[in-house]
Amino acid sequence: MKRFIIGGTNSGCGKTTVTCAVLSALKKRGLNVSAFKCGPDYIDPMFHRKIIGVGSHNLDSFFCGRDTLLYLLGEYGKSSDIDVIEGVMGFYDGAVGSAHSVSELTETPAVIVIDCKGMSDSIGAVMNGFLSYRPNRISGFIFNRLPEKLIPLAEKLCAELGTEYFGCLPKSDITVESRHLGLVTADEIADIQDKLTRLGELAERYISIDKLLGINSSPLPAFKAPSIPHFASAPAIAVARDSAFCFIYSENMELLEKMGCRIEYFSPLKDKSVPKADGLILCGGYPELYADELSANSSMLESIRSCINSGMPSIAECGGFMYLHNRLTDKNGVSHTMVGAVSGEVFPTSSLQRFGYITMKAKFDNLLCKSGETIRAHEFHYWDSSDCGSGFTAEKSDGRTWDCCHVSHTLYAGFPHINFYSDISIAERFVQACVVYGEKR
Repeated sequence: MKRFIIGGTNSGCGKTTVTCAVLSALKKRGLNVSAFKCGPDYIDPMFHRKIIGVGSHNLDSFFCGRDTLLYLLGEYGKSSDIDVIEGVMGFYDGAVGSAHSVSELTETPAVIVIDCKGMSDSIGAVMNGFLSYRPNRISGFIFNRLPEKLIPLAEKLCAELGTEYFGCLPKSDITVESRHLGLVTADEIADIQDKLTRLGELAERYISIDKLLGINSSPLPAFKAPSIPHFASAPAIAVARDSAFCFIYSENMELLEKMGCRIEYFSPLKDKSVPKADGLILCGGYPELYADELSANSSMLESIRSCINSGMPSIAECGGFMYLHNRLTDKNGVSHTMVGAVSGEVFPTSSLQRFGYITMKAKFDNLLCKSGETIRAHEFHYWDSSDCGSGFTAEKSDGRTWDCCHVSHTLYAGFPHINFYSDISIAERFVQACVVYGEKR
């Protein structure tokens, strides 16, 4: 299985730009490509999907152990000619969940992107630091925003340090806008296909695609595949998916399908009601940007409220949790009526709230786990709530703790995002509850 990770020296160094450029070039060559993203990010895989036309998947070494990472890489890369994995933050960043950890656990070679703006010979010091910091599988470097006159210097530095020069991307006018959770989503950029095509053309000109294809990647190490239960009753799960609710781990949905579920996507923005279903998932996204439209769709608000009040098993993460509140205040200070299934209001803050990986311990039996059991999760939000819930105790690696999540035997609603592959029994309990609800209904 040919594969490599595109890592970076730091957040903002151009990993996504380089990854999209390489994916576009590989796709134009007619290759069957699979894309992956290290860590919990939702937005970068949206750009991958725009290029390759199929799902991009997350590889997160905080959520998943070695065997599960290898299973996901093998499962979603088995039909491809090459797998391209985009890193997260800086290559070594993160005590857990780093691109370096994914590289080591999956024995995948890495290519490091360096943002060369404002540097010349100092580029070599950065390269040497990454090569020698700790044992690694770094095969070489791609130099972002490198002036063409410095290409000979970059090639010379690679030769001196005994590593590969994989090319560069010069400074260009191809830009992707950002907002508070990172890049704007791919669907929001009107000329996205043109930008991705132009990036691919730059990659063919300045990046050695043939060298990347020639990276020596060994077969995947042996691993034990997870056991996935199957439910013959085929419960239907209604999943919110539109511009306001777009943060979806595709592997979560595909796991539910492997379990026998039917996924029924719907739009809280445009549809009038939830489709007939046995379970409900309100994923994260940007409800704060669409508060007017969401509030105006009163029939959908009533439909969501009715589903939850009827005891339909429901998961509402981050943006979905915000949607369930009585009211949501947007960035302009305007308050909007929401579903009203959770008492309280959500409001903007000036910084990320409780950002990062957490482990949640259940205070009592609930929809997803039993009392005392733990769930790994991730928070990434600027808006906060007047009532974040108290069904779990969240703990960070530094020992900080707080209460979070509204839970019952039929509901999980909170800011933390969950990846089902962190513990498949979470998905199993949810699906079983959906089966029971469907039988009663």
